[in-house]
Amino acid sequence: MTLVEEKENLKSKLKEVFGYSQFRGNQEAIIENILQGKNTFVIMPTGAGKSLCYQLPALITDGLAIVISPLIALMKNQVDQLNAFGINAQFLNSTLSKGEINRVKRDCLDGSIKLLYVAPESLTKEENIAFLQKANVSFVAVDEAHCISEWGHDFRPEYRRIKEIIGLLGNLPIIALTATATPKVQLDIQKNLQMENADVFKSSFNRTNLFYTVKPKKHAKKQLVQFLQVHKGKSGIIYCLSRKKVAEIAELLNVNGFRAAPYHAGLDPAVREKNQDDFLNENLDIVVATIAFGMGIDKPDVRFVVHYDVPKSLEGYYQETGRAGRDGLEGECLMFYSHNDINKLEKFNKDKPVQERDNARILLQEMSYYAESPVCRRRQLLHYFGEEFETENCGGCDNCVHPKERYEAKDFAKIAIEAALVTEERFGLNHLVDVIRGVANQYVNSYNHDKLEVYGKGSEETKDFWKSVVRQSLIYELLQKDIDNIGVLKVSDKGRQFLQTPHSILFAKDHEYVDAGDEEEESERVTNTSKAYDENLFNILKSLRKTIAQQKELPPYVIFQDPSLEEMATIYPTNEAELAQINGVGMGKVQKFGKDFLKTITKYVEDNDIVTASEVVVKSSVNKSKMKIFIIQQIDRKIDLEEIAETKGISFDELLDEIEHICYSGTKLNLDYYIDDILDEERQDDLYDYFLNAETDSIAVALEDEDNEEYSEEELRLMRIKFLSEYAN
Repeated sequence: MTLVEEKENLKSKLKEVFGYSQFRGNQEAIIENILQGKNTFVIMPTGAGKSLCYQLPALITDGLAIVISPLIALMKNQVDQLNAFGINAQFLNSTLSKGEINRVKRDCLDGSIKLLYVAPESLTKEENIAFLQKANVSFVAVDEAHCISEWGHDFRPEYRRIKEIIGLLGNLPIIALTATATPKVQLDIQKNLQMENADVFKSSFNRTNLFYTVKPKKHAKKQLVQFLQVHKGKSGIIYCLSRKKVAEIAELLNVNGFRAAPYHAGLDPAVREKNQDDFLNENLDIVVATIAFGMGIDKPDVRFVVHYDVPKSLEGYYQETGRAGRDGLEGECLMFYSHNDINKLEKFNKDKPVQERDNARILLQEMSYYAESPVCRRRQLLHYFGEEFETENCGGCDNCVHPKERYEAKDFAKIAIEAALVTEERFGLNHLVDVIRGVANQYVNSYNHDKLEVYGKGSEETKDFWKSVVRQSLIYELLQKDIDNIGVLKVSDKGRQFLQTPHSILFAKDHEYVDAGDEEEESERVTNTSKAYDENLFNILKSLRKTIAQQKELPPYVIFQDPSLEEMATIYPTNEAELAQINGVGMGKVQKFGKDFLKTITKYVEDNDIVTASEVVVKSSVNKSKMKIFIIQQIDRKIDLEEIAETKGISFDELLDEIEHICYSGTKLNLDYYIDDILDEERQDDLYDYFLNAETDSIAVALEDEDNEEYSEEELRLMRIKFLSEYAN
């Protein structure tokens, strides 16, 4: 067959089986290389068509193509797709029964199966090696090849044995494929698979249709729901680091009217498979997942990917964001960032072996630099993978659309380059910054770097400032990473030229992320105790409360308490649903007292042109209200309070706390059946009069009142509940 005929045959097969008229990018050259029996290394971003690079040659070549793949979900998805195209592909992994395994092996040996997907763990089993030695294997594809490298993300020790196993099957051509590989990881893959001389096909990492945004992780649940409302009905993936967080966010979204389901390794396999299929078949819009989801998932119309928690590495982040917009249409990539997340991930790494821990720390540092840097995010990502992006403004990330303040950095960049040179290009970012700032630590002194002329030259600037200067010098190619020594920075040719003939260069100021407490407990916080609220509005609402209280002849606290007014002056609720979400309010109080407050807040917002923080009301998870519902039902049935407390396994004080919370949220409770047994009518009237005339509902103040000496704290609390239920709710 001539070269022209071979090309026509390839295109004919492409159209006949996969329905495409043309190859994309390097696909055709890669396929031809494999068909010639050559080792092939493919670096191609997610969504660019890696799978086709080994699937099409497998159909044309005689024999069985083996595809080594790390995840069961990935295998299932690809096998389902190929079977739909009429191609006999199967997988061999732990989900199959013994009978199914025997059937797959028999079909491989008689030549009816063209592609066999195998997990690396299955590949190393002796009985599987013996079986594959009998098969007519055409070539081996190593998918997600970055799993080989301990320098990258998702390192899988089983991948290190792949070359050894392939050697037992014969001298077979290998195609290694990855969507995320830094130059260091690329070298490691080739070395480990003994394919240093392989033909390398590297596509651009630039996904022009993706928009990258990083936001501070503050009120993240509210921000998330707000973001999803803009994308209602569109397909998306939300990544969380823990199974617990996955379940929590999935439930939150369902409560707020989104079609969402969880996906993580701890779910029953049948549930996991159903959720994946529902997402692919559009019975679900959103999957909330750990990183176990998405590898090899061929869903072209994923319109957004959200990282609710910070990923462990830029490779992981890039690969996961790459699942958006695979059809070439728009894809939104939003990440919530906080130092808390980085600190948690560092704690997870503390028990790892030293080398692994150091690698994980460097990957996390890169993640922090990316989030905090003001430089074009696209430029940063491409630079990380060894590709340069010259365009000054990509128009497709938050840093380019909303640029940070810039400053003249010529002298600062010179100092950074000098520091790398005079320390003999043997050190990393933190050491260079210590030398520049004149930090007299043991490490600096042991190398006599405190004697260098550059030592202390930048002592007037902060550590974070100099870290930013060094990072931006890297991105603008004045410095470069040493591929052989991870973490070490060297001076590039461009940097040496800059030092000889310095010129104006503008750097930008980093983002400043100030953590607002522990995000994990955000939903549990009752109110904001600092004066973050609008004091002017708070005073207006306080005055309104006093007027209404006088009209109704009630103490002001019966209307709304101060913490509720503070929260109103923080998030500016302008409708009944929003006001009902305020702590200590509830729909009962909204309907009784809310009208004038809403009118006042709405006018204030309009007069002062305020963008409210309550554009979205996040409904609480249903589970959190189970206790509340149970208590209300039991009180309606007039069950003794001690019995209710015992049933729920809580103390009587804790039960009163719960009842008070229900009452302050606007729900009317009738405790007469219980109170009548412990207080006669006259004593109840005395306490009624006290609360009606008191300036505060504080129990501590009530206990100090001499008229209440004969009453216990428990009796006062019960009567306060009765009083508020009658007058406030």
